[in-house]
Amino acid sequence: MKILVTGSAGFIGYHVCSELLERGYQVIGVDNFNDYYDVKLKERRNQLLEKYPAYRLYKLNIADAEALRQVFEQEPIQLVVHLAAQAGVRYSIEQPGTYVQSNLVGFANILEACREFSIRRLLYASSSSVYGDNQEMPFTTEQRVDYPVSFYAATKKANELMAHSYSHLYGIQTIGLRFFTVYGPWGRPDMAPFIFADAIRNDRAIKLYNQGNHLRDFTYIDDVVLGMMRIIESSALPKQYSVYNIGCSNPVHLLEFVNQFELAFGKKAIKEYAPMQPGDVYATYADVTPLQRDFDYRPRTNIETGVRSFVEWFKAYYNEEALA
Repeated sequence: MKILVTGSAGFIGYHVCSELLERGYQVIGVDNFNDYYDVKLKERRNQLLEKYPAYRLYKLNIADAEALRQVFEQEPIQLVVHLAAQAGVRYSIEQPGTYVQSNLVGFANILEACREFSIRRLLYASSSSVYGDNQEMPFTTEQRVDYPVSFYAATKKANELMAHSYSHLYGIQTIGLRFFTVYGPWGRPDMAPFIFADAIRNDRAIKLYNQGNHLRDFTYIDDVVLGMMRIIESSALPKQYSVYNIGCSNPVHLLEFVNQFELAFGKKAIKEYAPMQPGDVYATYADVTPLQRDFDYRPRTNIETGVRSFVEWFKAYYNEEALA
């Protein structure tokens, strides 16, 4: 099977591509290598993927409909895993136009290509941010998500609605995944694990918003990939249109998360406490019962193991960079 993965040089995209290639699939990667964070990290991920003969990269922006269409014309794609997006809750406050192009125009182009080229299954990234400041825990996909507190979240909710219309009108099977705070090796530098590790390593203060009083459903990357592979390799899905939470379903206090980094580095973090930031939420907590029921999804990585694995990668990566 030939599978298109957008955002192939991104954090989750890289890991999904690696697993697909290890399992013998042909993978067509699409990425524009934008400079939202260090492009060198994306290039290093892509270099690892290019070691596989069954991987081919197309460097393009998914907001360019004609360039994207040419990929579908040239490659007999059978399934699409759409992970390309402009990420970041806080950045969406500063640069909303970027999210319109990538997350709305780009996603519309993906849907239209799937329609034109008769792609029967589309797996795409949504986000736990669609739940907004929901106070009912755990978050379930049955809850209303009509009041996003960031523009990023609004674009992800819009993606789910757009996917629903294409499923209904054109018979495309769409599966949205609401990711919950994914972390692990090759992670994004704008996310908390990377920021914490960098601060501790360099003896800088970690800024803890809301005085550190956050709960997060941190989900290790291997568990995310496991869940996605279960869906990709399923011969049938329960519904034409579906949305699932994909998380660890075990929220951790932010200060405990920092403590695990202190243990992994063998040194105390310098902590700076700050008020709640705009667009942020107090807690996230995924109900993954539907994913367990339909695909036997069971996260296996606890926070101690996950943080230790991430820190080992982080140290090795920056040691290599220092020697380069």
